[in-house]
Amino acid sequence: QVQFVESGGGLVQPGGSLTLSCEASESIPGNFFSRMIIGWYRQQPGKQRELIASIYRDGTQDLKPPVEGRFTISRENANKTVFLQMVDLQTDDTAVYYCGFVPASSWGQGTQVIVSS
Repeated sequence: QVQFVESGGGLVQPGGSLTLSCEASESIPGNFFSRMIIGWYRQQPGKQRELIASIYRDGTQDLKPPVEGRFTISRENANKTVFLQMVDLQTDDTAVYYCGFVPASSWGQGTQVIVSS
């Protein structure tokens, strides 16, 4: 069974916006999800996968420099869902985006984001 399912990726032009969703599966109890740190990772072409955003149980965000000021991470514990709101997308944001625990214990299929004119 997969732990998380990512969705919302697509093709957008530079300067565009996109919101990604990450839904935890039935294998993850709600009480457990609520107290865990959840993160968004991405793997750009030719690069290693990296953590770009984290969110704690109280909603506190930790955004890394490449996305700080443009991306926002949020969570809805009742729905066991984490979101990544992305604005002012740039070509360098092109990547496969994954969600998971921090630190990560497994990887899902991710969702592809392509920023191109």
